[in-house]
Amino acid sequence: MTAHSSPPGCIEMPRIRWVRYGPDAVMVWFASSADEVAFSRGLALSEFLDTQPPSALKRFSVGFTSLLLEFDQSLEEPEIRRIVDSLHTVPPRVSDERPCVTVDVVYDGPDLDFVAACAGLSPQDTAALHASGEYIVHVMGFSPGFAYLRGLDPRLHVARLPSPRTRVPAGSLAVGGEHTAIYPSETPGGWHLIGRALQPVFDPSRFAQGSPESAFLLSPGVRVRFRPVSL
Repeated sequence: MTAHSSPPGCIEMPRIRWVRYGPDAVMVWFASSADEVAFSRGLALSEFLDTQPPSALKRFSVGFTSLLLEFDQSLEEPEIRRIVDSLHTVPPRVSDERPCVTVDVVYDGPDLDFVAACAGLSPQDTAALHASGEYIVHVMGFSPGFAYLRGLDPRLHVARLPSPRTRVPAGSLAVGGEHTAIYPSETPGGWHLIGRALQPVFDPSRFAQGSPESAFLLSPGVRVRFRPVSL
């Protein structure tokens, strides 16, 4: 599966790989590491497939370095190659063109003191440092509405819990590795909880109302800021 050169101004994919993922799906790898270039590629590909999907495409999911394409039928290899080749011509997407969402946050999470100790800061300074950043939604995953946000200050990078909690309340603001996130619903989770968001990031009732896109506050490429509040 050889790569093809891209025209000037288009996303460079010097080595793109794909394999069948079941009878009617394909996994495509568009980057080797989850860096800023990979983020730009993933964002551009997501928007391309939203607006110009191949006729047989049923759904797709974008990861940090990969793209899962699911079709409504089994495709022959030449057709798969044609679809994958079309990804080479996708123009780059400038992330700062996307809107910025401000989320009100109370910094009172049970792990705030631990994260502060790891950073060598007070809990108040840790909250202020977290709130001072501007983040961008890298990918969606784990559960509906869960957004992995890039831009976390390196001082707040902490390893995930060795044993995940069996219950994390919806709205919990957390840090894990180099990302921060808001848990959209009550689920198990292994990130460190430093606060709670006052706006819901996922409203499943919107699906029943026939408006699935409005069910999610965040989407890939959207910029996010946190505004500390006191209750």
